[in-house]
Amino acid sequence: MTEFTPVASLIGGMLIGLSAVLMMLLEGRIAGISGIASRALPPWRDNAVAGRLAFIAGLVAAPFLVAGVTGAPVVQTVSSNTPLMLAAGLLVGFGSVWGGGCTSGHGVCGLSRLSRRSFVATAIFMVAGFLTVFVVRHLIGG
Repeated sequence: MTEFTPVASLIGGMLIGLSAVLMMLLEGRIAGISGIASRALPPWRDNAVAGRLAFIAGLVAAPFLVAGVTGAPVVQTVSSNTPLMLAAGLLVGFGSVWGGGCTSGHGVCGLSRLSRRSFVATAIFMVAGFLTVFVVRHLIGG
């Protein structure tokens, strides 16, 4: 069962919101991770590659920073089934390209801008997530 952590979740949500606002304010860009990651790969259309790589490095470094500050290891909560994770990654990548953005771009930034397209995309990926959890936990027994 997943732990209920309202305080940590609230703080995390506020930090995500703050980072999205700062990215829009300072860079004039939406903090969509799929867009940042895809524009970090060649061909480069501008000189902002270093900033994108720093953003991605921050995503990778964050668990190590948390572990260093708290002294507690960060618990991995994803499957160790490599073929399953590869398939899931490909499906998420395809979905973010097909949907014109990822959960952070649509769910955090798009909804705050009252984008109808982001509302539809967010509703679709939330329903897909609910159904996936239901199937895995209650039908497959994971």
